[in-house]
Amino acid sequence: MDFRKSRLARHLTTFFALAAAALFLTGCDVKIINRTPATFSENPSQVYTFTAEVKPRGGVVNRDSIQPSIVIDGQVFPMKPSPAGGDLWEFDYHLPPGRTEGAYYFIATYQTTSDGRTNNREAYTELYRFSVVNRYGLSLDASRAPVGAQVTVLGRGFTPQDVVYVGDQPAQTIFRSSNSLSFVVPPLPAGRNYPVTVGEPGSGISVGTIRVDQGALTVAPSSLNLATGERRLLVFTIPTEAPAGGLVLDVTTDIPASVIMPEVVVPEGARSVNVAVQGGEPGSGSLFVTAPGFGEITVPVTVVAR
Repeated sequence: MDFRKSRLARHLTTFFALAAAALFLTGCDVKIINRTPATFSENPSQVYTFTAEVKPRGGVVNRDSIQPSIVIDGQVFPMKPSPAGGDLWEFDYHLPPGRTEGAYYFIATYQTTSDGRTNNREAYTELYRFSVVNRYGLSLDASRAPVGAQVTVLGRGFTPQDVVYVGDQPAQTIFRSSNSLSFVVPPLPAGRNYPVTVGEPGSGISVGTIRVDQGALTVAPSSLNLATGERRLLVFTIPTEAPAGGLVLDVTTDIPASVIMPEVVVPEGARSVNVAVQGGEPGSGSLFVTAPGFGEITVPVTVVAR
């Protein structure tokens, strides 16, 4: 039998009984608010800070008498006032080797004065759990970038299978090391901030936000001169690989009777596509090319009769 766990179970049973009695006897003189994250990122020191906010309520509590403690896995540790001030208290816990999780709760002893009498009181919190993880994201090396630019994610525990998401769109991801990934900013509407996660949004590791700026879309040649019925190729190029399903380019013209061409789609995983443009009725105007995250490109077009 694990006697340590058995002792902890007995201690917790006693704790809940005492907590109920304390609530009955003391009412709501002191409120303890847990300000500790449920998950800590592993650090080399293996020291983790537990924080509680202890707020006296009403005028009967002697503030100088308040002394919070934390009970971690059955051991009681006194807490100290936080350097942040206010009603915050802290305790730096050295996690034993091999441990990655635990249970804890807070106790605050204090005195109240009523009708000239001083009374000793205690307040308790519910039982909380914490865990320590060795896989996490720290930061991005840029807060904004254009579509097609590479951005680095710093963290720990990355694998070659990781995929970075910008908003809800997967980005081309390059594994550098267990502490570093790079991703290519995907084609998204520019001028907006997007959350960045390693893994799918909602379940992945959040690493910050990035503002997407306009990327560079190119078309070659930069102008077209056609005769009616003549065909020429236009090459549409984007700076990054097209996402799953391909990237549809929005191509419009002010001389629809003069230009005959299909829909322009950069295939999934490709950076460019060749499209045949055929001259129709004689006329002069332009093609206007754009896509999410890219500025508009204008291609002058002239079609003459044969």
